Amino acid sequence: MSSPIPTPFEFWKMHGAGNDFVVVETDRLDVSDAEWGELAIEVCDRHMGVGADGLILVQPSTAADLKMRIFNADGSDGEMCVNGIRCFTKYAIDRGLVDRPDDRMTVETGPGIMPVQGFRGADDLIERVQVTAAVPSLDPRASGVVIEVAGPVLDLPVTTTDAQGDSTQHVAIVSMGNPHAVQFIDVAPEDYALSRIGPLMEHHAVFTQRTNYEVTRVLDRAHMEMRVWERGVGETMACGSGACAVVVAARLRGEVDDRVDVRLPGGTLEIEWNGHDAVSLTGPAVRVFESEWNR
Repeated sequence: MSSPIPTPFEFWKMHGAGNDFVVVETDRLDVSDAEWGELAIEVCDRHMGVGADGLILVQPSTAADLKMRIFNADGSDGEMCVNGIRCFTKYAIDRGLVDRPDDRMTVETGPGIMPVQGFRGADDLIERVQVTAAVPSLDPRASGVVIEVAGPVLDLPVTTTDAQGDSTQHVAIVSMGNPHAVQFIDVAPEDYALSRIGPLMEHHAVFTQRTNYEVTRVLDRAHMEMRVWERGVGETMACGSGACAVVVAARLRGEVDDRVDVRLPGGTLEIEWNGHDAVSLTGPAVRVFESEWNR
């Protein structure tokens, strides 16, 4: 790796509902995306590195309190991650980078500035974070889907082919600042062949920016469950923007109310959406350990 990124550097290993990250504080704005991407591949490797779904950078901002960049485990730009921004918030407040009595702050992200608020636990450290995420875009072009259909698109047939033959998925298209294809199923998500269908959907030609792919089941008007195949990562234990996307799609289908608990393999996320404004998500943020990376 021919990167000017100096080592050693300190990092926190963190997770939000099992979606895990290496979080690094840096003001090195002269480092290219390609160089950060190379570092993400190396650090996120679960056998030869720390192991994570992504690398999060805590950077200075002229538009908000701080700026968040995220790179997926394959080195690609993650654009936005709602589980990641909760970890980012805990890092910033617990380390005293932002110090306000109400533990509110603003974060500059690729899709725009997002307000967040931390909630402290018994140890007086941030335990949960509420994120005011993006207003969902239902224009399929915002998700890189070029079709002659105006949004919302709630039942787009996508046919995949592998050694087991053809399979057609019917997906809703939602952008939360990153692209999502949501499939509603009638069986438990753990019984769905996500490891087979997920990569076929991520790389399907209809998704020109690739896509995050969620399979979800509505349990009642206030509860859903889901699994996710994340673009550039693979299956993860949770995806915050994906949980927002499945609730948006379910509400547009008339199947849920304004507040929904979404159960994922890594935990439960609380989603609120009134049908037209920004989506709000509340969930855990956990520091696993802190250490030093030295190649």
